[in-house]
Amino acid sequence: MRIGILGLGRIGAFHAGTLAGLDVVEELVVSDPVAAAASAAAEKFGATVADSPEAVFASGIDGVVITAATDAHPGLILAAVEAGIPVFCEKPVAKTVEESLTVLHAVRDSGIEAQIGFNRRFDAGCVTAREAVLSGELGTLHTVRSTTLDPAPPPAAYVAVSGGIFRDCAVHDFDVVRWVTGREVVEVYATGGNKGAEYIEEAGDVDTASALLTFDDGTIGVISNTRHNARGYDVRLEVHGMKDSIAAGLDTQLPLRSAEPGVTFPPGPPHTFFMDRFAPAYRAELTAFTEVVAGTRTSPCTVADALEASWIAEAATLSVAQHRPVRLDEVRKEGARAA
Repeated sequence: MRIGILGLGRIGAFHAGTLAGLDVVEELVVSDPVAAAASAAAEKFGATVADSPEAVFASGIDGVVITAATDAHPGLILAAVEAGIPVFCEKPVAKTVEESLTVLHAVRDSGIEAQIGFNRRFDAGCVTAREAVLSGELGTLHTVRSTTLDPAPPPAAYVAVSGGIFRDCAVHDFDVVRWVTGREVVEVYATGGNKGAEYIEEAGDVDTASALLTFDDGTIGVISNTRHNARGYDVRLEVHGMKDSIAAGLDTQLPLRSAEPGVTFPPGPPHTFFMDRFAPAYRAELTAFTEVVAGTRTSPCTVADALEASWIAEAATLSVAQHRPVRLDEVRKEGARAA
């Protein structure tokens, strides 16, 4: 099959390399506003360069991967759907919930498959944790914990347009706890603070945050995030039930050292980058997309799924601003009214 890629920045170039390594992908057609980025991908992966997204859509591609800037996501998803082309788009669907709702309705009405990039659904440990929940081997769940600790803050220019730590970073935690537990969040109580880069506070954001989630069956979710984890890139998931507990991310490169005498785990060098930690998950995610393109499966992470994670992020953001618990039905009503 022929796959288009729109956006050849860091993650776009990484996805290009992954797709080029899949046997089912015969050709890549790439485009980027920075001509040098597209040319570099063409040279490295043997891709064909198109001078615009419209040219990519018109080139006879079977599917398209969108890794452009967030502001461009809604328009490009809608253009792909209008062209009848299955689409993969990195999160978020859009910068605002209102735009996301527009995309949601358009995709549903079109019947075209759209997959949103929440790669933790394809992480081997998270998959195993979900299977343990579905099989019942953990018993009735009472607590789920998800952690994302970045080794260093992103640049000021990125923070200024990111939408905040809950929409940009914790949204991955929000998605994976929904997916693993199979339950919906009904209330969020969040807090945050700043201990490091001043530009994060100046942007109205926090660099360290926690959110307490209440699920519809009474399960409690605990989300922890920071932009300052000097030891490395630490992503973990714990699921605790009445019969057993399970964890993802407790590998030999866990960026955490034990204070217990004689304990040498973890023995390996710490993860320092998300592409290092999740390289196999990204490959599995894009392999799944080629199956979506081929028509052998439906989207494993829909626009509706992405929107549910966004509602939680909106509730967490409001909770920090107003120092109170926020119910999900409150932000859904406000979002629907704004749309």
